[in-house]
Amino acid sequence: MTVTLRSLETAIPPTVLVQSEVRDAFATQPGLTRLGERLVRTCFDSAAIDTRRTALAELSLTDTSENPQFYDARSGLLLRPSTKTRNDIFVVQATKLFIEAAAKALDSCAGIAAADITHVITVSCTGFFNPGPDYKVTRALGLNPSVERYHLGFMGCYAAFPAMRAAKSFCESNPDAVVLVVSAELCSLHVRTSNDPDAIMGSSLFGDGAAAAVITAREDLPDAGPAIQLDHFETILTPVGEEAMAWNIGDEGFEMVLGTYVPHIIDDHIVGALKPLLAHDETVSVRPYREIGHWAIHPGGRSILDKVEAKLGLSEQQLIPARETLRTMGNMSSATVLFVLKYILEQPFTGGNERICSMAFGPGLTVETGLFTRVGGPVSPAAPAEQAVPAGVPAPAAV
Repeated sequence: MTVTLRSLETAIPPTVLVQSEVRDAFATQPGLTRLGERLVRTCFDSAAIDTRRTALAELSLTDTSENPQFYDARSGLLLRPSTKTRNDIFVVQATKLFIEAAAKALDSCAGIAAADITHVITVSCTGFFNPGPDYKVTRALGLNPSVERYHLGFMGCYAAFPAMRAAKSFCESNPDAVVLVVSAELCSLHVRTSNDPDAIMGSSLFGDGAAAAVITAREDLPDAGPAIQLDHFETILTPVGEEAMAWNIGDEGFEMVLGTYVPHIIDDHIVGALKPLLAHDETVSVRPYREIGHWAIHPGGRSILDKVEAKLGLSEQQLIPARETLRTMGNMSSATVLFVLKYILEQPFTGGNERICSMAFGPGLTVETGLFTRVGGPVSPAAPAEQAVPAGVPAPAAV
């Protein structure tokens, strides 16, 4: 049985964060030590991010709301709202993104109507409410009230993988199943001024966004564009790193722990994490990593992508989807890898079986991996890499 991700859509809030402008705002906050100011400028400047999105209009730095809660544009001060205040905004703003992304994914899936959805899986680690996002999506889209609903909460950046893996299992158990997976993260709700390196790192990296996918094994649907065949998933816990990456709840928002040693842990254990995944398919397990055409890596940060590229011997071109997502959107936690997959889907298609190796990292330290195949869509006479990368960058062979 072949389970396929047949549509993949994204939704983003309207407010744009310009990295250099946000850097200057954070670097001039009262209470920062000299070291704290240097860390702010270093983290923001080295993040390989130009812009991010936020659900907080105040963080545009020009908003002149009468009663600001996060940023007072008149005084230039970053404020310290409570966790409740932040979560109350999540309830309203995240719901909008969940519904928008889900509606777009359903609308773009040829042959599938709201009545066909049998399961809804929602994902987020940046807020809580109940009835939750799964309920809100079901009601807003007019889904069957008996649809099976699941919410994966507080798992972190890798959570899109358990969601897709669960969707695949549902479809394998029921050939008529149609699963709607929706991830929405408002990471910017939890930014704050601080001298703490982890807080500074989070402020320099994280943005807001949502993505949704329709997944099914049904064979009676029209071929209406590029899709992703979900071949295999694996999950690995590294033997070290439990304290290096974490996500905790504080009085003034959720608190990220992102130790500087995380890229080194990934460097040491990424090959071992990939081994059980690639063992499912001997056509890729015995070949160099760079011969897998596409790599959909969660861009947790520039240094993580640098380590993945170097350790696996990948080309610069193979990391373009991840690096471009990071550059334009930042790290949107669980939604980010779906943005990377969408980037790959939008590249020209040659008509062959284009393999995709995907992975994400999160608390634990957890490494989630997936081996996929890109299928369908209009065939381009040019190879995907020739149109997707700057001139002069060699294109790898797709597997």
